[in-house]
Amino acid sequence: MRLVAIRARAFTQQTIGFVRSVVVRSLAFVLLCPVPISVAQNDIQPEQTVALTSKDSVVATHEMVVAAHPLAVDAGLNVLERGGTAIDAMVAVQMVLNLVEPQSSGIGGGAFLLYHDAQTQSLISLDGREFAPQRADETLFLDDDGKPRRWFDVVPGGLSVGVPGTLALMDHAHSRFGRLEWDTLFEQAIALATNGFSVSPRLSKSLDGYGGKRLQQFTEASDYFFPNGRPLQPGDLLKNPQFVETLRTIQRDRGESFYRGQIAGEIVASVKESVLNAGLMDREDLAAYQTIERTPVCSQYRGHQICGMGPPSSGGVTVAQILGILEFFNLEMLGPEHPMTWHLFVEAGKLAFADRNLFLADPDFTEAPIDALLAREYLRNRAALIDLNGAMAVPVKAGTPVDTVSLSPDTTDGLPGTSHVSIIDRDGNAVSLTTTIESGFGSGLFTSGFLLNNELTDFSFRPQKNGKPVANRVEPRKRPRSSMAPTIIYGPDGSLKYVLGSPGGSRIISYVAQTIVALIDFDMSPQEAVNQGRISSRNGSIDIEKGTEMMAFGSALMSKGNAVKARDLNSGIHVIKVEPDQLTGGADPRREGIARGR
Repeated sequence: MRLVAIRARAFTQQTIGFVRSVVVRSLAFVLLCPVPISVAQNDIQPEQTVALTSKDSVVATHEMVVAAHPLAVDAGLNVLERGGTAIDAMVAVQMVLNLVEPQSSGIGGGAFLLYHDAQTQSLISLDGREFAPQRADETLFLDDDGKPRRWFDVVPGGLSVGVPGTLALMDHAHSRFGRLEWDTLFEQAIALATNGFSVSPRLSKSLDGYGGKRLQQFTEASDYFFPNGRPLQPGDLLKNPQFVETLRTIQRDRGESFYRGQIAGEIVASVKESVLNAGLMDREDLAAYQTIERTPVCSQYRGHQICGMGPPSSGGVTVAQILGILEFFNLEMLGPEHPMTWHLFVEAGKLAFADRNLFLADPDFTEAPIDALLAREYLRNRAALIDLNGAMAVPVKAGTPVDTVSLSPDTTDGLPGTSHVSIIDRDGNAVSLTTTIESGFGSGLFTSGFLLNNELTDFSFRPQKNGKPVANRVEPRKRPRSSMAPTIIYGPDGSLKYVLGSPGGSRIISYVAQTIVALIDFDMSPQEAVNQGRISSRNGSIDIEKGTEMMAFGSALMSKGNAVKARDLNSGIHVIKVEPDQLTGGADPRREGIARGR
């Protein structure tokens, strides 16, 4: 039977039942006639999945921490048990993650925070993103002929390092919402750095890839991660006396030395004296850093309020657009096992990423039309572009939410070297923190016991195209566009319902949107939602996670005209579901994180 083309404008909540039987019969032929799916083998992903570890949902009554390493979770829970707030616990978790998961985050990087204040029932959004040095401009990553340099050539060393913001964010958040004394939040990190901790299989395996090769180009990093020329092995006892001194200094002065004192001098020296790609950062750049309170991006989906991070992150807006487009289709009725669900999901991703690439950047330099991008009528018109029979040819063009657009798109895609933390304390305060040093092991520069980021490579290397500027071009003291998407969801009654987020470079957006669909449309538990095989659509080829149930939909997606790649997709989603009488947590099986509470 020939499936008559039905455009999305006719594909409403009322008509979906009518067309479902037609869709099922047509797709049956597709699934019985599989098409070979290409397997992505050479795509660089700094962190590959070491092992898929079966995990069960964790239930607690009072408080919960979900983070990427058990030792970090223990540190956070210890703080909560002493009466600390979710913010207090966040500080302790981040300091331990810096030590035990250095490839992903740390005080040499940046972070975005959503904080739900239970007392005032308010949501606070803090921007701890790195910024470019004052001496950086749009020529930063251009060669002598004015052409963009290769990404691989500029990541190692000082040129890619942005002014770190994570520590400033920790200090700012604790000053406002902490309860315990600042200096009590570092004890477990200091003890682990002093006495040593057991190197995990994940950290050891990460040294095998591109990130490990980058580290070996720098003496300090090579000595730490490759002692005696041998990469750290699982079970090795690793101590970090330099980080002990750094932590003790931060304990005393809350980061004054980091931004204006001795540590600042060591950071600047590492950047400017790098043997590869000497950078432009100076002490004045560090002294100028400030955390910025931004307006959260909130939108409606199936009666829920979905709140995320606004620019300079593209995460909140793009997740909201994907969901806003999908709201015009009845995914609940289709369910997670129907190929049409994933056709709709990838098409919505194409449309949302097209807008992301054109409009979103640091709002202090380029004002994005966020309200227009999330307007229901605009999203209805975008949804109407989806054809049930075939895929949109990529790249899809951005829409016109406003009358005049004089920008050129930026398709820069960051690589995953990130971590996510979800916390609920006994008072009902909630933290959703996504924290990063960009690519696995960042720039490779190791100073004062921690790694420095390579966040500046999140800028567009090309400042303009066809005479039109790129919104995400390099400019002095500008913050590069991010894809981090810490998310807090409120239920139809207005109460806090979910806290979640993920690492994964620009695929974070897909991972978070897919998880929200699983939680809301398919009523999955947190652990079921994070266990799903991953799928990512970024206005190009479709990535599906090899070895998972998502592979079953590859042929159907290809038959509609998509290029599909089966590959490792190393998310690290951490979710907490909030109910009146319990908390339920889920930790991504692709990493070593856990959920734990009491």
